[in-house]
Amino acid sequence: MATPYYLIDKATLLGNLTRISRLRQRSGARCLLALKCFAAHTVFNFMAQHMDGTTSSSLNEVRLGHEKFGGYTHAYSVAFSDNEIDQVVSHCDTIIFNSVGQLERFSGKAKGKQIGLRLNPQVSSSNYDLADPARPHSRLGEWDLDRIRSALPSISGVMIHCHCDNDSFESFAAILDEIEQRFGSFLGQLEWVSLGGGIHFTADNYPLDQLADRLKAFALRWGVQVYLEPGEAAVTESTSLEVTVLDTLENGKQLAIVDASIEAHMLDLLTYRLSAKLQPNEGPHRYLVCGQSCLAGDEFGEFQFPKPLQVGDRLSFEDAGGYTMVKKNWFNGLNMPSIAVRELDGEIRLIRSFDYSDYASSLS
Repeated sequence: MATPYYLIDKATLLGNLTRISRLRQRSGARCLLALKCFAAHTVFNFMAQHMDGTTSSSLNEVRLGHEKFGGYTHAYSVAFSDNEIDQVVSHCDTIIFNSVGQLERFSGKAKGKQIGLRLNPQVSSSNYDLADPARPHSRLGEWDLDRIRSALPSISGVMIHCHCDNDSFESFAAILDEIEQRFGSFLGQLEWVSLGGGIHFTADNYPLDQLADRLKAFALRWGVQVYLEPGEAAVTESTSLEVTVLDTLENGKQLAIVDASIEAHMLDLLTYRLSAKLQPNEGPHRYLVCGQSCLAGDEFGEFQFPKPLQVGDRLSFEDAGGYTMVKKNWFNGLNMPSIAVRELDGEIRLIRSFDYSDYASSLS
């Protein structure tokens, strides 16, 4: 199969989904796939066997979740617009407003739906200011208790998303304690609480049973249905970006250029200044692996190899599922990676490829 392409491995994906099912069963929480992280709907039927539905951040996402995934469909946006609100409502079961202002403006159009409000507890687990929902002057959710109480007659639940790459149960538990202290005066008046995503509970060493028991205790204490919104946790390590070495050169370091780009195909690496993951990363030959775009800083990272790289060698960047395909773009007009799936029996199927017509039609 010609590179570049994203390869979704169902066996690894199933490992994550099995942990999600275990958490759901033990805790009673419902788990909704966060489409902002992963929206490759070719595997939605597979994922839907282990998850309860989807959560979204836009009209396009809520429609995709409704039409392709099914189950519970939660709609959220930082700000809904007049020309999309009716379509959003038609595709969702629950609509969550970011502010009291949006709630007052649009709740009348959401009759018959569960209505929620996003809260900002002013604490978070994020290590990146860019992704910190509790950063100073954050627009993400209401924090003032008086404003929140004024909205209680109009809502049945709240969404509190304040985690980012949180792989510590202790950190999660401490933040949940603070949430209970801050909002405990009215949590018991609600029917449901979404605790958002960003919790890496599918990691091998994560104390899953402790998390499940803490969620169950929270639900019983306040008499609410708990929702989680896993994105990265659902697809972690399940997808790779398969590439080919196009050229090698030397400029103070050994360089290798591949037929993909971090700016176009793994944008989070550039945004957060991270290196890609490549295994096995060992051997005496060290290369700075670079992307094909004209951006000077288009670099996947430095890696060790057992022998010198040659033109035509294939490389596989790991953990390329979350926040990759949903952010891919046509920068430089580079070839868009195809999408392929490795089935449980090992067979690899090409799902979708892209060509010049896709590039041209994305513009005008």
